[in-house]
Amino acid sequence: MRSVDFVIPGNLDSLTGGYLYDRHIAEGLRDCGWQVAVHALDASFPTPTESALAQAAGVFAALPDGALAVIDGLALGGLATTLGGLRSRLKVVALVHHPLALETGLDATGRSALYTAERDALQFADRVIVTSQWTRQQLGDYGVAAESVGVVMPGTRPTRARSGPAGTPHRLLCVASLTPRKGHAVLLDALAKLRRDDWRLDCIGSTDMDAECAAALRAQIGKLDLASQVRLLGAIDPDELADHYARADTFVLASYLEGYGMVFGEALAAGLPIVSTEAGAIPHVVPAAASLLVPAGNSAALAGALARVLDGGALWQQLADAALTARAGLPRWSDAVRQFEIELAAARA
Repeated sequence: MRSVDFVIPGNLDSLTGGYLYDRHIAEGLRDCGWQVAVHALDASFPTPTESALAQAAGVFAALPDGALAVIDGLALGGLATTLGGLRSRLKVVALVHHPLALETGLDATGRSALYTAERDALQFADRVIVTSQWTRQQLGDYGVAAESVGVVMPGTRPTRARSGPAGTPHRLLCVASLTPRKGHAVLLDALAKLRRDDWRLDCIGSTDMDAECAAALRAQIGKLDLASQVRLLGAIDPDELADHYARADTFVLASYLEGYGMVFGEALAAGLPIVSTEAGAIPHVVPAAASLLVPAGNSAALAGALARVLDGGALWQQLADAALTARAGLPRWSDAVRQFEIELAAARA
């Protein structure tokens, strides 16, 4: 039987894009007859504690010779030294969602340290899997040969499409963990500039990943007098999230970086116009006909795009129609799993 070991920091059941991707791929491989083992590392990665490194060394030591080990990129940067002693007996696959050094909010020292750690760890990978062509291009700066990198785009969860015209008030939906990279602060500033009451925003995503960021956003909502229009709902289960997509009118995300952005696929599957940024892989994932994209970090430009959607019934309908057209061509998880199998075979070879 074909077997693969996934090495992932933290809790695989976490409701974030990276963990959802890992979970879908692992479950899909099992459905295809693979024996899949998931090994949890400490959540302190990518900057692991000494005890976390010791626990990780024990996980790898227990893997049999010749094992195929898929290491999530969130852990990869903390394992360069460990991987140096493993390559002779394991087949190592690095699964990179986006380069960690591009995370928002890092100082120069932290950014440099993450870049060096991830660059060094990638040199020990037999194969690198990324989730977009954009991320593949970024790894050229890490000394990774293009021919050793395979792209496995995420699939899209089935979502029922919304129907009918936009409601009143206009229902905006943002799905992203409350972390600096997702740009919630820019979104709130943009909404405050509109000075109008004909919209409501539901923000769905973990408030626990960065408690300091979540607290700052709550304070910003109060300072901008948006409490009656903005709700922070936290992480919710996929079935409840599908209901929010079906009830929403427009999807909005002010992210500073996305290595893919699975939520955009979900929004398109629901037939939602998208207002977002030009950051990272977003322009490659989101059809221009279904979206308004602005420079990341520019709250004035974002406010202008939101005003156009709120004001223009014809524009909103045009974007919504394009989203429904794009829905038919969205990748499926079965496609992603088949491509992942191809990349695992390449790693073994």
